[in-house]
Order: sequence, then structure tokens, then C-alpha cells
Amino acid sequence: MSTLRPGNEWSSRIFLRPIGSPLPLGFIALGVASVALTGIQLKWLPVSETHQVALALLALVGPLQFLAAVFGYFARDSVGGTGMGTLSGAWFFTGAVLVTGSAGSTSRALGLVLFFAAAALLVPAVAASSGKVLAAAVLVVAAVRFALTAVYEFNAGNTWEQISGWWGLGVCVIALYAALAFEMEDTRRATILPTGRRGDGYRALHGNLADEVDQVQHEAGVREQL
Repeated sequence: MSTLRPGNEWSSRIFLRPIGSPLPLGFIALGVASVALTGIQLKWLPVSETHQVALALLALVGPLQFLAAVFGYFARDSVGGTGMGTLSGAWFFTGAVLVTGSAGSTSRALGLVLFFAAAALLVPAVAASSGKVLAAAVLVVAAVRFALTAVYEFNAGNTWEQISGWWGLGVCVIALYAALAFEMEDTRRATILPTGRRGDGYRALHGNLADEVDQVQHEAGVREQL
């Protein structure tokens, strides 16, 4: 907001609005999606329930991760926004393919999209690795999960389906741990469970207000151009 100061000089004020961390919500949604798909891949659920799993991805996981992505950008965290947005889009598309296709069938189109989603998740993962190691690790294991599922969608081999399913179970575990760790960190304003914060990630939690707003004039939404 710009104001006219005495002496006809213009000054600008930047307003920051505190919000809760969206990471726990996004990681919980990732765990739900991964374990639901694992249920189909490891035959814990009958093939006839594939459409119900698809509806869970479309009605629950996709919207929650999209919400986490939006608030990630609101929180000035492009890593969280990009990571959650990519996950949201991938699960939305996976759900759409599962609900429109035949139960138990594979889709090369889905495999191709998941291959790219796996590569795309490495972008925020690499960026997060310098500050929030745990968040980066979750994105990496999710990327591997997408890549394994993509291989199965191309080859339709039972071995790859099993590998992807068991890896997905691991994704669920680390996603739930990350959700708990970041939730406790956000509510108690201190690191209770290890999150691998270092550098800017550590200063974001333990630094002072001056550290947080020092370069705010150069951030997207404040500077003139992206």
C-alpha cells in the first residue's frame, strides 16, 4: 500500500499476514493417496473398488493438496506451493484415468504423465534440500513412487506393480511422519521431531522478524515483475 508522506514523498508499506503451515495437510493427503493406490496394487482391495479409489483421489486428495499449494504460495513458500501443486495435479489426473478406464487396466498416457510428474517433483525437492531436508525427502520418495507406477503403466508387469505398491506404503509412512513433525513444529513454535532444518530453513523458525522481512521487497507479489 502506498501513502503520501509529509513533504509530498510517497512511501510503500507491505502487509504480511500470518497463516498456519499447509505442509501437514498436504503430506496427510499424500499418505491417503499413496496407501489407497497401494491397496489396489497389492490386491488388498478388490479390483472392483478401483473406481472408489479414484473418487478418493478426485474428491479428497486432489482438493486438499490444491488447497495446500495455494496456502503455500500465500505463505511465501514457492517450494511448498510448487510441490503440493504438482502432487495435486498428478493425483487429479490419476483419479480421472482410474474412474474413466476399465478396472484393472493400465494406461500409457497415465504412465507418461507420471514420468513427467516424477521429474517435476525433483525441482522443489532440490530447492527444499538446502533448508528443509525432511520436506525434500518426502518429495523425492513421492517422485520415485510416481516413476515406479509409470513403469508399471507402460509394462503392465505384476512385479512392477508389487514394487510400486510396497514403495507406496513407505511413502505413506514418511508422509505421516512429516505431517506430524511439521504440525508439532507449527503449533509449538519449536522443533520437537527432527525435520532436517538448516540454513534458511533453520532461520525461518529460529530467526527474528528482521531476518524474515529483510529481502521481502524482492519477492514475487512485491517486486514489479516475476
